Amino acid sequence: MNEPYDAVLLVSFGAPEKPDDVIPFLENLLRGTRVPRTRLLEVAKHYDLFDGVSPANAQNRALLAALLTELNAHGPPLPVYWGNRNWHPLLADAIRQMADDGIRRALAFVTSAFASYYGCRQYLEAIQQARLTVGPDAPEVDKLRLFYNHPGFIEPMCQRVAAALAEVPAERRDDARLLYTAHSIPVATAAKCAYEAQLREACRLVSERLARPDWRLVYQSRSGPPSEPWLEPALDDCLRGLAERGEAHDAVIVPIGFLYENMEIVYDLDVQTADLCAGLGLSMVRSAVVGTHPRFVRMIRELILERMEDEPTRLALGTDGPSHDVCPPDCCPRD
Repeated sequence: MNEPYDAVLLVSFGAPEKPDDVIPFLENLLRGTRVPRTRLLEVAKHYDLFDGVSPANAQNRALLAALLTELNAHGPPLPVYWGNRNWHPLLADAIRQMADDGIRRALAFVTSAFASYYGCRQYLEAIQQARLTVGPDAPEVDKLRLFYNHPGFIEPMCQRVAAALAEVPAERRDDARLLYTAHSIPVATAAKCAYEAQLREACRLVSERLARPDWRLVYQSRSGPPSEPWLEPALDDCLRGLAERGEAHDAVIVPIGFLYENMEIVYDLDVQTADLCAGLGLSMVRSAVVGTHPRFVRMIRELILERMEDEPTRLALGTDGPSHDVCPPDCCPRD
């Protein structure tokens, strides 16, 4: 029989927390890619606006603290560790600490709601590589399922979007354009996973509950070479089209593809997209991310209980049903 789970591992992307971290972080992130050095240095300048600090790690610390509080209050009272794929605290260091603490079997919560190579399989690969680095004493680590249609994700997003819509003047609110945005990925990679379909389903579930049938899913922050097709429509192109056609005065942008504040939000949206909207004469409102919303934190506990109970309740909205617990070998390939 398998040993009982005795810990939770929060697994996230990682981000710099001081100016000296920025270039090493980006070099680590882009190692093995075709991104030119000039592009790396260009991206590094974005961090200058924020004193070299991404909000991502602070957001993950807040989530870890909230999850610990939730587990200690309602059980199961498991310790929670934290490791990142790309920057400190790194996964190997977290798993080494778990081994030193005598942890034998853990459940991993990955901060990504949607299926793709970058949001699912790459994390599984990183966990496995970290375990190999630690060696035979490394605990087993099982990933919790995807949760794009879980009420613990959809309900908080509804509240976030409703709050953003409330910022639009009442007389213009019905005509405001609701734009859900997520990180673009290569078309070839998207064709081999459920990324687009799951994003659309999450957007539909939120919009349906808010009685907002007029919405669009758009993509942002593409980073590949111009010759490589990536998912479209691009957020910027969509906004330019709205302005050119005079379809709306207000754009409500919902970063549904992101769980916490990061540079793709505070720079790409709050700086670049905000400047674009100002130049186009569009009023822009950006919704908050799900973050540490209490219902979202409770969802993580529910996902943990799913894997620990003999007859679990597996919550899901819509018609897709709950995602699988164990990814098949051919799930979400890169290419």
